[in-house]
Amino acid sequence: MDVLIEFEQVIRPAVFLALLVLLAAAEFFFPLAKRKCTRAYQWGINLGMVLLDSLILKLIFPLLAVGVAHYAAEQGLGLFNLVALPVAVTLLLSLLMLDLLIYGQHVLMHNLPLLWRLHRVHHTELGLDVTSAVRFHPIEIVISMVIKMIFVLLMGIPVAAVIIFEILLNALALFNHSNIKLPKAVDAILRKLIVTPEVHWIHHSEKVRETNSNYGFNLIIWDKLFSTYIAKPQVDYPKMQQGLRQFGLQKPLSLYQLLILPFRGKDN
Repeated sequence: MDVLIEFEQVIRPAVFLALLVLLAAAEFFFPLAKRKCTRAYQWGINLGMVLLDSLILKLIFPLLAVGVAHYAAEQGLGLFNLVALPVAVTLLLSLLMLDLLIYGQHVLMHNLPLLWRLHRVHHTELGLDVTSAVRFHPIEIVISMVIKMIFVLLMGIPVAAVIIFEILLNALALFNHSNIKLPKAVDAILRKLIVTPEVHWIHHSEKVRETNSNYGFNLIIWDKLFSTYIAKPQVDYPKMQQGLRQFGLQKPLSLYQLLILPFRGKDN
């Protein structure tokens, strides 16, 4: 754990880049569906967005969630810093609670009109690939970080738990947004516990009922527990249309269009 905390700034981007390359290679050989636009254009938009998001977060929140976890531990703040529990129990509970938080936040993003105006940027992707995992408007990223920081402070989430969760969240988001066709037996086993590409692709369908389902990013248990799980799409994956009809389903939006999208009219 000490090594993880000490080298967090190296480990997290290294894991991200390694998975990005590996999953991109897998997409090339085992696609779930035909690409809707060129890889160069899609990667340029999505990686440009994540670079902008990262810069804005660094400027606004020098500490981020890991820094807040350090502060809570030093000051003895939050539930887990006040209640003595075995380290393993605290770590497991922290990871489960953070995952539930992300699920709940995702549900709110779809059901509160002001938040949906931001989150719909993520849903304008016409065909998912691995980089779709980082396609979020900067304002949504800021709101998400504020929620996470408040939760970490109130619960006293350990530093190691925050780092592990961030690594898992990034890794599984890359995985379940990727354009990869898993063998049926493998998908059936994995989706008993985690969100697979076939599960999350349903969430990005242009059909409203399917968009409002499968909110989980890591564990699949929350969707099953709260009855938001759909096992199969109405249209099979190779023919599935993703995106939002009001923003067009033929031509991908530019980075500039994505940045101003929350400020456009409700239906245009």
